[in-house]
Amino acid sequence: MGQVRYGGSMSDQASAPNPYVAPETLPPIPPHPPRNPRWLLTALLIGAVVFGGGYWYFQHYEGAAVQSAAAAPAAPAPVTTAKPLVKEIVEWDEFTGQFEAVDSVEIRARVSGYLESIHFTDGQIVKEGDLLFVIDPRPFEITLTSAQAALNSAQARVDLAKQQLERADKLKKADFVSQSTFDERTQEMLSASADAEVANAAIASAKLNLSFTRVLAPMSGRIGNHKVSVGNLITGGDGGGAMPLASIVSLDPIHFSFDVSEADFLAYQRAAASGRLTSARDEKLKVSAHLTDEKVWSLAGSMDFVNNEVDRTTGTIRARAIFPNAGLLITPGQFGRIRIPGSDLYKAVLIPDSAILSDQSQKIVMIVKADGVVEPRVIRPGPLIEGLRVVREGLTGDDEIVIDGLLRARPGAKVAPTAGKIEAVTAN
Repeated sequence: MGQVRYGGSMSDQASAPNPYVAPETLPPIPPHPPRNPRWLLTALLIGAVVFGGGYWYFQHYEGAAVQSAAAAPAAPAPVTTAKPLVKEIVEWDEFTGQFEAVDSVEIRARVSGYLESIHFTDGQIVKEGDLLFVIDPRPFEITLTSAQAALNSAQARVDLAKQQLERADKLKKADFVSQSTFDERTQEMLSASADAEVANAAIASAKLNLSFTRVLAPMSGRIGNHKVSVGNLITGGDGGGAMPLASIVSLDPIHFSFDVSEADFLAYQRAAASGRLTSARDEKLKVSAHLTDEKVWSLAGSMDFVNNEVDRTTGTIRARAIFPNAGLLITPGQFGRIRIPGSDLYKAVLIPDSAILSDQSQKIVMIVKADGVVEPRVIRPGPLIEGLRVVREGLTGDDEIVIDGLLRARPGAKVAPTAGKIEAVTAN
């Protein structure tokens, strides 16, 4: 086996270079030459001259321009101003309600029997007295004939009793008939007469029941669908168990019922008591209404009823108005909107909502005084009338308010006003 060598020979180690060099063997470092202070002073002098010149230039030119620009007053901001619109108006309060028929009746049979025929088309307009239903009259005709026969029999007994009473009266005068026999003949006469009256009443009842087999329209209006078909047995009578056959509602005129809150009702009562508003109970107030698909108040009517108590469960009171419906456009049950006067006619100050600013809980407008200076003014707004806001307090018709350019109108600043105009949006 061969031998393994570890490391090199002594001669190889002796011949390797030594990286360490003793300090005394390095070359000497030459000494640093001495510095000249003149060039440093020259640099400092040049920097001072440049800084001083720049500072002088800025103060005399740039600074003066900035100061003059800051000192120059800003041009007045352009705004549009106008005087409030002063107009005679009536404040209106609006409510949602429902149209109702002035008259409504449910047709029921007065007698029982089989329905023989129907003489109307479902949903048509009927007139008072029109024939609607016919109940089989034959049983009632028989009853009438029987009652007439009973009357004839009763009348015959009356005639016989009358003859016997006359004969007894003659015999009594000749003392051939006793008083008791005469009294019997008198009683027979009275009994026969009473039977005849009963027979007459039976005939009248039979005729009435026979007439009830022809059911007539008790009023004019639009009839609904028939609820019983031909051939069915109808239960009639004067009680609540009578079978309903159809219903009729009147259409012209038509009622509009709505509910007013207790707070609004109290406000109306106080206004009427102070003379500021006409009472709806004493006079027929003029009101307007429109259907749900309309924007203008197309219906003109009047108030005709206010209930006598406030509903305890809802805290409202029922009120009602009446409107003409000549074209029969409105059907009972439809919803609509009604407006009723909340005040009498008076002169109001009106401004657009766009001219009103909100400052926490206050509403303000910007007034432009005669010298062009803007001044804020607190107002108390009211309802919206013809597209404009009623101002109850804070403005007069002579004030000049900003209606456009409110963002440029600062309190205490001057503005350049341009004359504008406030116009109402007229709606019927």
